[in-house]
Amino acid sequence: MLTVPVRQLGESERRAVERLLDLDPIAGAQVAERITARGLAWWRAEGRLLGYGSRRHLESICWLGGNLTPVLATEPAVAAFAEQLATEERICSSIVGRADAVLGLWDRLSAYWGPARDVRPNQPLLVTDALPEVPADPHVRRVRGGEMDLIFPAAVAMYTEEVGVSPLAEDGGRAYRRRVNDMVRSGRAYARLVDGQVVFKAELAVVTRQTAQVQGVWVAPEWRGRGIATAAMAAVVRDALLRVAPTVSLYVNDFNLSARRVYERCGFRPVGTLATVLF
Repeated sequence: MLTVPVRQLGESERRAVERLLDLDPIAGAQVAERITARGLAWWRAEGRLLGYGSRRHLESICWLGGNLTPVLATEPAVAAFAEQLATEERICSSIVGRADAVLGLWDRLSAYWGPARDVRPNQPLLVTDALPEVPADPHVRRVRGGEMDLIFPAAVAMYTEEVGVSPLAEDGGRAYRRRVNDMVRSGRAYARLVDGQVVFKAELAVVTRQTAQVQGVWVAPEWRGRGIATAAMAAVVRDALLRVAPTVSLYVNDFNLSARRVYERCGFRPVGTLATVLF
């Protein structure tokens, strides 16, 4: 019997949630951005936030929406979240967060939610707060509003390559196109174009007051091996630090050695390990 039950958190506990998120601002960035934008009322948040701990001492939280993301989840919290979630139909497309919590959840939920399409147990979480020492590519810039038809095919190619399924499969890509368009409109999408072709792209997919998280980094296949990625990433990091947030962060698959070398050259340092379970 669990002595502390899981409960759904509401707006009245927002300050406690924000204090907890401040304790893990890089790994918890995706949850922090969503709560800042939408609050904790379930009807506008497009998900639920589960809490573990007493009302006077919130210990751990777990976001449940399109993704399932535990934050500062202790072993008892992981067990409690899993016990609650095992009674529900899976609605998330992935479980992502610090590796110990994600893999602990999956150990307990796989019998109910399995099988997974892929499990990535070792994804270094990286951060930098210093302008890159390597030169930035002057041709990398923010994508303009009228360039959606150029950037969208590159975004689809990146997503398909990284995730293993096409974002066009479920609804013809309407939801994914809206997301890419939101990145462009908010000045969070970057690209280098050569003769009207996107040869590099990246987005600040998550922005909080503490970090800008880079996702969607992609180099066109025919341009790989030419050494453009380091200078291109340096341009993204430089703009993000000067314009958006005090740190820039990202996570990368451990087996992607070429990307890890690029990030190291741009000044990123490890601050933990994430894991992702994909459905």
